[in-house]
Order: sequence, then C-alpha cells, then structure tokens
Amino acid sequence: MSKIRCEWAAQGSELEKAYHDQEWGVPLHDDRLWFEFLTLEGAQAGLSWSTVLNKREGYRKAFDNFDVKKVARYNEKKIAQLLENPKIIRNKLKINSTITNAQLFMKIQKEYGAFDAYIWQFVDGKPKVNHWKNSADVPVSTAESDAMFKDLKKRGFKFVGTTICYALMQATGMVNDHTTDCFCYHLKQA
Repeated sequence: MSKIRCEWAAQGSELEKAYHDQEWGVPLHDDRLWFEFLTLEGAQAGLSWSTVLNKREGYRKAFDNFDVKKVARYNEKKIAQLLENPKIIRNKLKINSTITNAQLFMKIQKEYGAFDAYIWQFVDGKPKVNHWKNSADVPVSTAESDAMFKDLKKRGFKFVGTTICYALMQATGMVNDHTTDCFCYHLKQA
C-alpha cells in the first residue's frame, strides 16, 4: 500500500517525495541548516521549489556547504564565479542577498547566541501544529510570518518576504502544515 502524502509531494518527483518524507516540517535547530534554508527559500522567489531542490547539491558546493562565515566574506571575484555556475540559480540579486544575509545572520548569532534562538521566538519556541484537511486550506502567510518578515527586513535581510518566511517556517518545522491525511502529519508532531 502506498503512503498518503501532502498533495504537492504526492504529485512531485522522487526527490520531492524524499524531501517531504524526511525533512519538510521537521523542527530544525542547527544554524548551518538555518542558513541553508534561508538561502534556498530566498532563491525560490519567483520559481518552483522543485527547481531549487534540484539545485540544492550545487548550492552546497558553490556556497561552501553554507558556512556562514565563509559566505559573509565573498568578494566580487567569487560573485563572478557564482554567476557562471550552472548548478545554482544565477541571479545576481539573489547571490548578493546571500552574502548580505550571511553577514546579518552572524549579527543575530552574536546578539542571541544562535540564529536558532532568534528565529524560534516567532512561534514561542515550539512548533505550531495546524490541522489542514487539504492543501487548498494551507495559507501562504500568517501573522507569524508577517512578524518574521518585518523583523528580518528591519535588520536588512533580502528575499525574506512574508510568503518566503512562511515557506521557511513550513520547511523547518516551525509549523506542521502536513495535511491531516498525510502519513507525516502525526510523525512530525512528536
């Protein structure tokens, strides 16, 4: 018997199914992964998640496995190399935003001790469990994603609109948006 998944994953590629089953909605507490997801969600702006997911390994190699300290020091020579790399999305604004966001990410780490401590405050430190019957019910933004966006924007972050912030919240388990019929729904509540 096949597993019932959220509609977007059920209709997706094997890579999307694996991502859905193993990562999407799992509470995250690792700053390197936070920077990776922040970068990838920003890269998705105007594109499909499958496009970004297919380039994820290319991003890891191109951006030094999302080592925030290294990325924060990227210079024009490195930017030029990235713009020539077909394994990532070659958008200069998105590449530049990754560098800016790395610098700001480190400021938050210094202020809060970890980016993780900062970001989880938007859901009071614990995942918000939703009870969506189907994918049409799932919102693209919430009051929490609005607050996150406003704070990140005030700090100078780029490519962090409220929809991107909500996608980040979903991906990193700040919210459980698996539909109630999805086999992951109950697994991700633990």
